[in-house]
Amino acid sequence: MSGNVREDPVKMHKEANNLMDERKYPEARDLFLKTAELYRKSQNYFDATTMYYKAGESSFALKEYEKAIEYFTKSSDLSFDKGYDRFAVSALDYAKDCYKALGNQEKVVELDKKIKETKAKLESSF
Repeated sequence: MSGNVREDPVKMHKEANNLMDERKYPEARDLFLKTAELYRKSQNYFDATTMYYKAGESSFALKEYEKAIEYFTKSSDLSFDKGYDRFAVSALDYAKDCYKALGNQEKVVELDKKIKETKAKLESSF
């Protein structure tokens, strides 16, 4: 895309999803990350958290667990910051799966505790 044409995050979002459906994970991941930044700049935080999450899924599919953890963590941090706690729990759960795949039991236990605490907090808020 040329610099003087405004990048459309909605179109990019759809294209990234198509790339993921086609199992073109590296391209999908890169486009999800670029789209996340555009959404974030326009203060569309919900879609930004979703794009970081999808970038994490793409990296997970590529068995790039450290990168996946980074993206799931960005998604959960922004989600918690904006009050999307249920979505944050999903991202933490996926990060936990990455730590399992890496054999990092200490982080698995740490995230499991955080997930349980957050779910308990959410359940008590109703």
